[in-house]
Formats: sequence, structure tokens, C-alpha cells
Amino acid sequence: MKPYLLSVFVIFLLSSCIKDDNFTPQTEDDIKAYIAENNLTAKKTNSGLYYVIQKKGTGTQPTANSNVRVAYKGYFLDKNVFDQSSADGITFNLQQVIRGWTEGIQLFKEGGEGILIVPYQLGYGSNGRGGIPGGAVLVFDIKLISVN
Repeated sequence: MKPYLLSVFVIFLLSSCIKDDNFTPQTEDDIKAYIAENNLTAKKTNSGLYYVIQKKGTGTQPTANSNVRVAYKGYFLDKNVFDQSSADGITFNLQQVIRGWTEGIQLFKEGGEGILIVPYQLGYGSNGRGGIPGGAVLVFDIKLISVN
């Protein structure tokens, strides 16, 4: 990955918090409704992360400290996309991303694909960040390309 792309991603993750007072925090009921509306068979972790493993993968399984390459598309429950990588993905350490990703990416092995449904407490919290409003549930289609 080109260094400037990683820089853009890190800046996005570390950008200052922006509070949107017009946004009502989304709840677990909103997540359950999304799962039902989209006919997903999702599992829930103890932290509240929902996930769907479409393809577990067969390679190395990452740990919380792994460097990984992931292709992804991030969107809200209304399916409006807020971020997307190229098909080649981006590389980062799992300690440099939101808690929902640190936990969720570890559920897959290299080559694995699926969906992470991240409650705001495991995402950008009640204040949000950048173009993501506080209290927003985030949905990610992910493909774990490699573990380095």
C-alpha cells in the first residue's frame, strides 16, 4: 500500500470528534431489525459485536496485535456508504482501529469474508468522528486478505 493511503486512513481514524446533536444513538433493537430485514444469520459476541461469517478462510488467524490487509466497505444501517477500500485492501495493525474491528477481524482466517455489525460503543462512541455521527452503528463487509 502506498504510504499516503495509510496516512489518510490513520488521519481518518484519529481525526477530531464531531458531535451531531440531531442524531439519536442507535440501539441493539436497530441492529436486530437490520439483521432481520437483510435476512442475515448473525452471531453476537460478549462485547455486543454482531458478525456473519460468509467464508471463514483457511490461512493464518490474526491476534489482537497482528498486522493485517483487509478489503472492506463501511456503511450505516441505512446502507449509505461512508468508506471503502480498493479490492487490494489496506494494511494496518489491529491496535490502530476501532474496537469492533480489533475483535471482529480475529474471527476470520486469511481468505475469510463476512460482515461486522459494530454498535457505536465499539465504533466511534457517542461523539462520532469525521463524517460518522455519534451513536451510529457501523456495518462492514470485510475480506481478510492477509495476516503479516
